[in-house]
Formats: sequence, structure tokens, C-alpha cells
Amino acid sequence: MNELNLIQMFLDATIVVQLVMIILLFASIISWIVIFERRQFFQSLQKKNISFNKVFWESKDLEVLLEISATSNPLGSEQRVFKDAMVEFSRLKEDSAISIEDLESVKRSIKVRIAKEEDEFNKHLQMLANIGSVSPYVGLFGTVLGIVNSFIGLSDATQATINAVAPGISEALIATALGLFAAIPALIAYNRYVSLADAQIKHLLIFGEELVSILYREVTRK
Repeated sequence: MNELNLIQMFLDATIVVQLVMIILLFASIISWIVIFERRQFFQSLQKKNISFNKVFWESKDLEVLLEISATSNPLGSEQRVFKDAMVEFSRLKEDSAISIEDLESVKRSIKVRIAKEEDEFNKHLQMLANIGSVSPYVGLFGTVLGIVNSFIGLSDATQATINAVAPGISEALIATALGLFAAIPALIAYNRYVSLADAQIKHLLIFGEELVSILYREVTRK
């Protein structure tokens, strides 16, 4: 019994189906690169945020913490929100006495920073979504071509045998499998990272509100 030889099956496929397979394989490689990059990104981000959050709540002087943040690199998303807010707050303090209304400027700086962080969280995720949604159709295109080739082989054969349709059926099934192989991990990873991004954004919004509350108490004490 002949062993399954994917390379030989690829070489036996028609040029168009080979092109479909190459496209799907390339899409799969790209999706896995993005998957590992985003995995490392979110893991690193979580560690930095946990570390900063602990220092933030233990710190008694936000100005000192700002100086530390100014020299730290790289920063986590939570620390960047803190830095932008405190830079704006310090600027307001230099101009004049700060009122409660001035804190709206600090809130705006927090919102701008969170919007920038959201863009960073969602970086490359659209590519995963596109690969996950398009790959099955590209695979289906290869499947159709393989079946068509099977019928062509059958019509050219003097006798209807498995050997006449086997090459076309083989390339059709490989195209289907590659389409699913590219799409399934991409969709799973996309849903996972979108969920992580949403959780991070909610966390930053809560942190921003807590920071503004702390600054509000500092303003009202004066």
C-alpha cells in the first residue's frame, strides 16, 4: 500500500491548484507569526501592568512615580496612561492653581492615550480575521478545480477507474484541508486576542477613573 506523500500529491496537482495551495500555506505561516507575536505582546503587557499597578498603589507620591516613569523603558499600557495624565496635570499646576474643571483636560489626555493603546492592542488582528474568513473560500476554489480535473480525467479515460479520478480528488481534498488549516487557528486566535484587548481597555478605563479620583482629592484638599 502506497504511503500518503503530500509533497508528491502537491507536485502532481495542476498549476492553478498548486498556486492555491501555496497561497493557503503562506497565509497559514503569516497567521502563526501574528499569533505568536500577539501572544508575546499580551503576556509582556500583563506582566508590566501588574508590576506597575503594585508600585502605583504602594506609592505615596505620584510626582516621584512620574519621574520614575519618565526614565523607565519600555512602559506598560497602564504606566503610559499614568504618565500622560500626570504630565498634563503637572503642566496645569505650573500655569496656575488647578480647579476641578481643569481635570477635564486630564481626562481627555487619558482618553487619547487609551485610544492609542487600543490601536496597539488590535494591531494585526484584522489580518487574522481576513485569513480566517477568506481561507476556506480559497480552499473551496481549489476543491472545485480538483473535482473538475477529476471529471476531465474520467472523460479522457477509456475505463472508469479510481486511477482516473484519484489525482483530481487528491488535490481537491488537500486544498480543502489547507483552507481549514489556515482558517481555524486564525479565527480562534482572533477571538481570543479581541477578548484580551477588550479586557485591557476596560482595565485602563477603570484605572483612568481611579487616577482622576485621586487627583480630584488632591485638588479639593488645597
